[in-house]
Amino acid sequence: LQQQAEQTCRQLLRTQEEHEQLLQAAVEQAEGLEQSLRNAEALLAERAAQLRDAQAQLSRNKLLIEELRGENRRSVMALQAAELKQKSMEEKNQLLEEQASALKQLIGKITPASLSG
Repeated sequence: LQQQAEQTCRQLLRTQEEHEQLLQAAVEQAEGLEQSLRNAEALLAERAAQLRDAQAQLSRNKLLIEELRGENRRSVMALQAAELKQKSMEEKNQLLEEQASALKQLIGKITPASLSG
């Protein structure tokens, strides 16, 4: 009976050692998982900050694009006004050239008549 008790005691000790080893392995695994979780959280926080920065940059770019569109519209309007003014000036120039040509012809007709008179 004493041998059986000693054998049972040794078996209980082995079982207890196995349980302690399993518990130690579980604790180490949990610590590793906690470290992985902290690393993942840090990476997630970094990515979230990058996304916020990218979103802020995108908002600034949208505002800049709107400003550029406004400037482009004003430039197009100014160009159209300049083209209209140029066309008007060309028409006035054409009219002045026609008047100058008519005056030259008139002077050409008047001058021989006054010389002969």
